[in-house]
Amino acid sequence: MRDLDETDLEIIELLLSDARRPWSELAEVVDLSPPAVADRVERLQERGVIRRFTADIDRSQLGGGVPVLLTLAVESATFESVREQLLNAEAVEHVFTTAEGDLLCYARVPDGDVPSWLSRTVEPDRIADYGVELLTDAEWRPSVGGTEFALSCAECGNTVTSEGVATRIDGDLYQFCCPSCEARFVEQYERLEEGATG
Repeated sequence: MRDLDETDLEIIELLLSDARRPWSELAEVVDLSPPAVADRVERLQERGVIRRFTADIDRSQLGGGVPVLLTLAVESATFESVREQLLNAEAVEHVFTTAEGDLLCYARVPDGDVPSWLSRTVEPDRIADYGVELLTDAEWRPSVGGTEFALSCAECGNTVTSEGVATRIDGDLYQFCCPSCEARFVEQYERLEEGATG
């Protein structure tokens, strides 16, 4: 498996600043041909490093809501469902999970009535407590500078090194840190498939 390199990092940085850049412009900056850049971007997508290309919209220009930062204390049993409800809420722009197990949420709440909006967005009995901070400004500038590339094993979560393996299952590409993890994952996948069709 080919390791990610500085050229991949540079391509990602360029796409973060403008995902609509033509391959020819990217190629000129990274000193590759446009087809080579397209191949690298496709490989980054297959590996899950680039998940999608999106539009970065300034919601304040659309007049939508009061910007707030919410900190929600959620029981572990309902954590994932609350997180999903927040991610699916139209007013929510970002959701973060803290090491303490709290959810942080940046949202532009229509009419600024956080308690009402929150009770319509998330089942009220699923939130143990929450805090609200009114924001005067928010900027989002994703960057990969100063980071190292590290893919996670789909089976155990360990870092995938150059000894790792990649396997395509039903059209999706999965990364594994070792052949043992690959075998366990494939075996479990096949059992689940059999159970679903049985």
